[in-house]
Amino acid sequence: MKNFKRTLITSALPYANGPVHIGHLAGVYVPADIYARYLRLKGEEVAFIGGSDEHGVPITLKAKKEGITPQDVVDKYHGMIKDSFEKFGISFDVYSRTSSKIHHETASEIFKTLYDKGAFTEQTSEQFYDEEAKQFLADRYITGTCPKCNYEKAYGDQCESCGSTLNATDLIDPKSVLSGNKPVMKETTHWFLPLDQYEPWLREWILESHKEWKPNVYGQCKSWIDGGLNPRAVTRDLDWGVPVPIPEAVGKVLYVWFDAPIGYISNTKVLCEDQPEKYGSWEKWWKDSETRMLHFIGKDNIVFHCIIFPVILKAEGTYNLPDNVPANEFLNLEGDKISTSRNWAVWLHEYLEAFPGKEDVLKYTLTANAPETKDNDFTWKDFQTRNNSELVAILGNFVNRALILTDKNYNGEVPVLGELTEYDSNALLEIGNLKVETEKALDTFHFREALRLAMEMARLGNKYLADMEPWKVVKTDPERVKTILNVALQITANLTIVFEPFLPFSMNKLRGMMNLTKFDWSELGRTDLIGAGHKINTPELLFEKIEDDVIQAQVDKLQATKKANELELSTAKPAKDNIEYEDFAKMDIRIGTIIAAEKVAKTKKLLKLTIDTGIDQRTVVSGIAEYFEPEKIIGQQVSILVNLAPKTLKGIESQGMILMAENPVGSLVFVAPVSKIKDGSEVK
Repeated sequence: MKNFKRTLITSALPYANGPVHIGHLAGVYVPADIYARYLRLKGEEVAFIGGSDEHGVPITLKAKKEGITPQDVVDKYHGMIKDSFEKFGISFDVYSRTSSKIHHETASEIFKTLYDKGAFTEQTSEQFYDEEAKQFLADRYITGTCPKCNYEKAYGDQCESCGSTLNATDLIDPKSVLSGNKPVMKETTHWFLPLDQYEPWLREWILESHKEWKPNVYGQCKSWIDGGLNPRAVTRDLDWGVPVPIPEAVGKVLYVWFDAPIGYISNTKVLCEDQPEKYGSWEKWWKDSETRMLHFIGKDNIVFHCIIFPVILKAEGTYNLPDNVPANEFLNLEGDKISTSRNWAVWLHEYLEAFPGKEDVLKYTLTANAPETKDNDFTWKDFQTRNNSELVAILGNFVNRALILTDKNYNGEVPVLGELTEYDSNALLEIGNLKVETEKALDTFHFREALRLAMEMARLGNKYLADMEPWKVVKTDPERVKTILNVALQITANLTIVFEPFLPFSMNKLRGMMNLTKFDWSELGRTDLIGAGHKINTPELLFEKIEDDVIQAQVDKLQATKKANELELSTAKPAKDNIEYEDFAKMDIRIGTIIAAEKVAKTKKLLKLTIDTGIDQRTVVSGIAEYFEPEKIIGQQVSILVNLAPKTLKGIESQGMILMAENPVGSLVFVAPVSKIKDGSEVK
């Protein structure tokens, strides 16, 4: 493995149309911060880059909804996000934004370089156009009826009811979000990045040269590459974004997925311009082969950071490529997917107001329950248990005992270390063993395991004091107690190092109580961190219990949100226009049994089902993956429309449609017989 002189850490740019929630924190910002703090403790040269993503259609939709300008929207949320990160202790070296002049210049320069090199292809096609608004319509500016499930508010790129991926031209009765009118088709020209031309290089660079990447990252990349890559448009017909810097593209902007990752580069430029004496030139961070680049992201951004952005950098030719992309999965909330539109989230700025001084409690909980290999769940009860049973009862309890006993028996002075017993020596030796294992976990981005090992050091100290019982021994062997407390204080001093990347506020407080300055990571494992006679300060509780009523208030708040959502959606949709019996009679609906199910590659919502219809076995592609795990629905009887014309979805021919019922909060349930019935039975 190559040794690098420095590390550039980037974290996904949060979208500036709303505040940050715990899903963002667990997936991206807490792990990135842990790693940046760890490298700094090791004395390594680090630049930790953050910033807001401020372009794209959702920003313009938010502005239209609120009756303000897109700039007003991003100014509001950029400020809110930046302030929340600072208060929470995410230690960015810079937090800038993509609406800045330096970003526009950087993104334009990279586009122009690729354009001049002939790296793009040019395509003219017909797209929807709003004649009243005099504007081409991005996919999210078009709504209509889904051709697959008849949901009447489907977007031009996706139906949020059945999960199907759509083209805007697929919609029935499409309407413009801007005017409400039916759009017309009009020719427009765009520039595309030909990803297909880079397939051989990507296969070598990722699949052969980066087998050490996390399995979830490597697997998703392999799926995309094996499935065949297609050219991607890099320009849009929109009036908010980075203008395309060529004369023939007047009125067009760079597609947000193209300009957003370039924000890492422009934000690095901001950092180096502001602090040149510390960080030097920006090229050192992006073009020096001795710089390692890491992208911390969530799983929904893997394709952009592992395939698309590297292709952009490769095509440009002078930039480093990422060394690793340690992406995480998703965090759910109280058993349900986090949803900003439904307000089903724990917002960071609200948490900071409700739990002042408890930044580290949330960091600890999110790390201990991090969605590193699979989606995980945050519950307020687990948050309380982590605090009360681990931070208070293990780490806090040990530290409190060690410091209070020293304060009480030796007036706050570290006692002289006497002769060590085998038990004493083994306890001190274990600190070094835990350091080795913790380093190994941190170096491979296993932060949950690293935190567990750090807590093992606190458990070690707790067990040592419980076994040694200095509060009893002091009455019979005062000299022995000196050694016991010296050992306990050496463990405590080591805790200030091992927990520093995870609990920075708490370790700063603990160092204050111990009258210590910050140690380097290299000193972790030393058993002489504090000398005899060192004076500690007055001890105080490191953590405090969180009571049931505090947690219940947060649970009640979420329940109120859920009830409000249910109330909003509880009114049944009006019946559709009457049809003749003959229309219904044309539908051949049978009972069938799911005999095989698997997720469809490159999609979040589609399952490929094999169904025994009693007539035959056929394949159906259904947008139910968010609600059902494939292995758990095998054997489920369903109602299936068997005479629906076949349609190809993601390269799979779907031969029918299963019937689902949607409850008020959007969840799906099977329309199925209440008792087992023969496959092929007709529904009449």
